[in-house]
Amino acid sequence: MYAKADNPRWVRMILSWPWLLPISRIALVSAFLIGGIQKLVDFPAAVAEQAHFGLQPAWLWAAAAIVVELGGSALVIVGRWVWLGAGGLGVLTAVAMLTANDFWAKTDHDRFVATNAFFEHLGLVAGLVLISLLSLREQSAL
Repeated sequence: MYAKADNPRWVRMILSWPWLLPISRIALVSAFLIGGIQKLVDFPAAVAEQAHFGLQPAWLWAAAAIVVELGGSALVIVGRWVWLGAGGLGVLTAVAMLTANDFWAKTDHDRFVATNAFFEHLGLVAGLVLISLLSLREQSAL
């Protein structure tokens, strides 16, 4: 499935660095880690954020976001139950995309900003799917 001939030797060397995958896992979930910690430290602001986007009961959505952001991130980072952690983060991101980045309901510059944010989040969801696939392949190789 992977054509090694397509990758220059120096690229194969970089991609084989043993610490590259753990650092990439942390980088992939870094926004969720920061967001979860911020929500935990300032729970009233987290509740207000959920209410702003019309998610009710806001306290429940805020608590769920904290659990998913921190718990899901931890699972992705340690490489255990990655499908669960990445799946939870992906669903959370999809909800955020549809509530906060509703570009179809905006005009002018707001539409431009929301469209970019929507598709950036879509790319993040794809990254979470890819790390789940990579984890599955690693487990299958054992």
